Amino acid sequence: MALLGLAACSAGGTPHNGNASQEAPTTQAEASGLKNFDPCAFLTPQDLSGAGVSGPGEKVEEIKSEPGCSYEGEKILLTLYKSPEHTVDKYETSGHWDRYDKFNINGRNAARGVEAGASNQGGCSVVVDAGGGVVLFTVTGIMADSVADPCGEAEKAASKVESRLPK
Repeated sequence: MALLGLAACSAGGTPHNGNASQEAPTTQAEASGLKNFDPCAFLTPQDLSGAGVSGPGEKVEEIKSEPGCSYEGEKILLTLYKSPEHTVDKYETSGHWDRYDKFNINGRNAARGVEAGASNQGGCSVVVDAGGGVVLFTVTGIMADSVADPCGEAEKAASKVESRLPK
């Protein structure tokens, strides 16, 4: 199975000590509208079936600052990640891309990204600004040629749920 990962550099959060209600957030992640966004609880059964996958999802914690959840279908793997410490613009300069095409989903900044070295490997991510950070919709073909247009599939999944993403 070919997997597409997104690498990002970010600093970890500073733990709270004492009464958290009197302390200001110490990182952008803690201040982000994505703080309580759960990639494994966000997508509905209808969202999943529309994307050609099913639940329950499996947690993905390869990068601590980018927790995610993967859903598998017959032909694709859909992984939803959150990154409270990045934006669409920041991903363009912090990643290594074969392709990174910015566009717009209902007024939100977004981009289609194919990681360096992954062209023609059947994977693509759509990065969408949300809640002060980004939500990533990554589609990977179970086989390199099992999805004709992985960027189109990732964009379709993102577009269907964009209105429910944190502002």
